[in-house]
This record gives sequence, structure tokens and C-alpha cells, in this order.
Amino acid sequence: MVILVDKQDNEIGRMEKLKAHEYGLLHRAFSVFIFNAKGEMLIQKRAASKYHSPNLWTNACCSHPKPDEDLQTACKRRLKEEIGIHCHLDLISIGHLLYKASFENGLTEHEYDHILSLDTEDTPVLNPDEASEFRYLSISAIKNEIALDPNSFTVWFKLIMEKDFFPKS
Repeated sequence: MVILVDKQDNEIGRMEKLKAHEYGLLHRAFSVFIFNAKGEMLIQKRAASKYHSPNLWTNACCSHPKPDEDLQTACKRRLKEEIGIHCHLDLISIGHLLYKASFENGLTEHEYDHILSLDTEDTPVLNPDEASEFRYLSISAIKNEIALDPNSFTVWFKLIMEKDFFPKS
């Protein structure tokens, strides 16, 4: 289940996740960005089995809070499930992105995406159902890669990187 929201992120209903993506309804989501001590960002390659955007590079963790689950709890749950990072501190809220993107498989992401960050030196332990690879890169290196090969990155990741939510490095 996902939380359907209006453009101000007020809950207006709930729906099964796949149905919300089939109908392209606006729902609450989050994107977590992890940085190491060098200021490099962790990016992960989505698993080949993902129902949209498989094998594309993206931020450390993306998902949806469950109904009645607060954002911090949801982020910590998914960090552990996706990349094996156990987070005991609150993540830093960076802002949000409202976006809509359609995919070749007929699904549409229409999300009020909360953007959060975490500094950690913990080594990811990838869940193979979620991600196949990870690496750390500077913001400038990531932007260069996106410019050279934009089709290798998820739509939301490119939009977030275009908005300059993070300081240049």
C-alpha cells in the first residue's frame, strides 16, 4: 500500500502500490542519499528484476512509507532492507521533488518525493532483489556521467541532481 497525497503532501487516500503506478496517482515517496567522509555520494544500480527502471543507476535507497509509518522509520527500514545499512540517527531532510514520469511498461511514477541524506562509513550489503552494484562518486563525477550517458540513470535521480539539492564537490 502507498499513501495517496495532494500537491502539498496531505494524505487523501491509500492504494495498492502497483495500482497507484498503473493509474499514475500522486503518492508519497522518499529518496535517501548517502555520503561518505570524502563527500562522495553512494549510488546503486537497480536490480534487473525491478518492475521499472531495472539496471539503472540511482541514489542509495528509494521507496514509499507504509500507511501510518512516519518518514524516518520508513527510510531506516528500507535502508536496512535494500542495502543493509542500519541507521540509528535521524536522516537530514533536504527538500522534496514533485514529479511524474511514464515508463515503457505502462506504469507511471507520480510522486511527492521526500529527499533525505545520511553521512555514514558503513559498507552496504546489497539485497540482490533490490540492487546489483554500488559505488561512491563525487557530485561532479556523477553529473559528468549523467551528461555522457543519461539513459543509464533513473528519471528521479537525474531530476534531483539537476535541482542541485547537494553542494558541488
